[in-house]
Amino acid sequence: MNQTFKRSQWLMFAGALLVACATGFFIARFTTSAAPPPTAAEASTSTKASGELEVSDESLNTMGISLETVAPSDLTAEVQAPATVVAAANGQAVLSAHAAGTVFRLFKRLGDGVKAGETLAVVESREAGSMAADMTTAESKVELARSVLEREQSLFDQKVTPRQDLDTAKMQYAAAEADRKRARAAAAAAGVTSDGRSIAITSPIAGRITWSKAELGAYVEPTTELFRIADPRYVLLEATVPVLDAKKIAAHDPAKVLTSAGDSLNGVVISVTPTLDQQTRSATVTLSISPGQSPPTPGEYVQVRMTTKAAKTQGFAVDDEAVQNLAGQAAVFVRTTTGFRLSPVTVSARSGGRAWVLSGVKAGDVIAGKNAFLLKAEMGKGTGEEE
Repeated sequence: MNQTFKRSQWLMFAGALLVACATGFFIARFTTSAAPPPTAAEASTSTKASGELEVSDESLNTMGISLETVAPSDLTAEVQAPATVVAAANGQAVLSAHAAGTVFRLFKRLGDGVKAGETLAVVESREAGSMAADMTTAESKVELARSVLEREQSLFDQKVTPRQDLDTAKMQYAAAEADRKRARAAAAAAGVTSDGRSIAITSPIAGRITWSKAELGAYVEPTTELFRIADPRYVLLEATVPVLDAKKIAAHDPAKVLTSAGDSLNGVVISVTPTLDQQTRSATVTLSISPGQSPPTPGEYVQVRMTTKAAKTQGFAVDDEAVQNLAGQAAVFVRTTTGFRLSPVTVSARSGGRAWVLSGVKAGDVIAGKNAFLLKAEMGKGTGEEE
């Protein structure tokens, strides 16, 4: 009896222990908070012990990190200056009324694109009627002179009239033909329409309307400017350079153009003005954008970096932001197939937002430029360092 009782107590104790363990397990399972998932930045970047940083292309774009290709250069031979984008001579046109009259039709407005030979507006003008009348009169004179010439030629062939009459008829016909050509040229230059009472304002180039003063019903004079057209494919850069720097620059020197949008374009120096501006005592350097690139918009302000022929090409001029200080050592982030690797460099000088690197990189390396400090921060997270 005692053994049966003891065994019953033991079984009850073991059951209670199992129930307690199961209860503790479920409580721990449902009350312990799960680790938060990694963020997008943590998922897209990771640091290796070898000094390499894995960065996805999506994360690179998100952080706004620009890339720069390393090329031999000499910081002391670089001239940096602000420049204004202007339309080239073959890329702009000013359209006037050509004749006094009233604007009674408009086909284009400010900002519209136009094709070469396309009509932008029509001006109703008395001068157009006069030119059309002159052309009609010239046509009639030509027909009359031709008829007289044919008659005189026939009479001369019959030996009825002398040679002198035939020569006179030929001269009259030539004069009438010259008058017709003059009348036609004048009408065509003015843009006289087929109705003979209006002037068509047409664009000689393809492009976009950058300025317009044409208004319906407005009275205009022959010299009144109505439209300005610019072709964005043909632009020039005008940089203002101090006289000492201007003496270093020559035609055909290569240049880098940095737009307000952060784009980097290749350019070349066309000319340097031989005289200085009387107020600023500076020279104007004219540059062009190399073919095959999307040029900036006329009126935009850009920065240009011109490499003079005096360059010794003993180092590499890179963006100042590309060089970061890690534990007292200057370094850059060199692009790899999966991200970046840290490369210590030797910097000789810094000037005008540029750093002259003597060693640590080679020509053709692609490095992080603008916002490279974000890579430095990611590298610090991976190594547990804070600077």
